[in-house]
Amino acid sequence: MKKYAVYKSDTGQYCYRYADSLQQIQGTGFEGLIREEQLPVVFDDKGGYFSFDPNDRRFVEVIESDEAFPLPLDRMFKHNDPSFKLGWISPDGDTYSCGYTKHSKCAESIARTFYSTAKLPELTLLRKGWIEVIDSWDGVQRDHRRYVHAEQGWITRKQADRLFDLGLYEKPEVQELINSCESRW
Repeated sequence: MKKYAVYKSDTGQYCYRYADSLQQIQGTGFEGLIREEQLPVVFDDKGGYFSFDPNDRRFVEVIESDEAFPLPLDRMFKHNDPSFKLGWISPDGDTYSCGYTKHSKCAESIARTFYSTAKLPELTLLRKGWIEVIDSWDGVQRDHRRYVHAEQGWITRKQADRLFDLGLYEKPEVQELINSCESRW
């Protein structure tokens, strides 16, 4: 059974592999590099590791799991969070929050949960009518802006209602989607 250190973020929780014994280092590529006096350590998802700090304000708990993805979707990506900014909106209007660069990882988790045979998670969601709220900051603008992307060129009434609740109703791309879809509702 593998151990994971779970941390919280503004959009949900994430976990990194955790080791508090030399035996748990086996299979990580760090055998012989990490000494017992350095333990416990946490392996980041960038090919490195760092010393575990139980007082880290983001740390939640250590869990054990043999699952490839030890945290469920709604724990990794907040579901219907009132402070939703970026992420995915289902055809039923449910939101899953993610950070600026986590849309792919969020899509993978959604697809694994709802469309288990999907090979291309983002494309699957878009083809199933999900919409993506992304950050349209180009590195030059003073402020980050949100952009609503609907691959199919249409949205459901529930998605339109959710976009209204999120304060995105007046965005040009949303108005265009609503104008082209109202007759379908």
